[in-house]
Amino acid sequence: MFASKPPLRSVGSDPDYRFTLANERTFLAWLRTGLALLAGAVALASLVHDFGPRPFRIVITGLLLVLSLVVTAGAYVRWDRAERAMREKRPLPTDPLPRIIVSGAAIIIVAAAVLVYLAEFGR
Repeated sequence: MFASKPPLRSVGSDPDYRFTLANERTFLAWLRTGLALLAGAVALASLVHDFGPRPFRIVITGLLLVLSLVVTAGAYVRWDRAERAMREKRPLPTDPLPRIIVSGAAIIIVAAAVLVYLAEFGR
């Protein structure tokens, strides 16, 4: 189903180590973002039991978990694609991950605003 890629070390030539380290730092930043989303989901699910309607909390928790998984998995795909492009001296590929995180965050913000509204005025 998926074509296997050759090992990274066998592709092209080693780029300047500074570019590889910068790519790694970007990867780690995306991982931190994924972990922060996971922490938000865990906090919402386990610490805030009486804030707003339960179904809204469950939906927001689910959205946070899904976004966390997408960002974490996407971080590796993004790192691999960038590293291969640098090794092959190609332009860096465009990446959908920033658009995904912005869209997901916007949806979660709207859902959280509804939750806050319902918690304060829906009683």
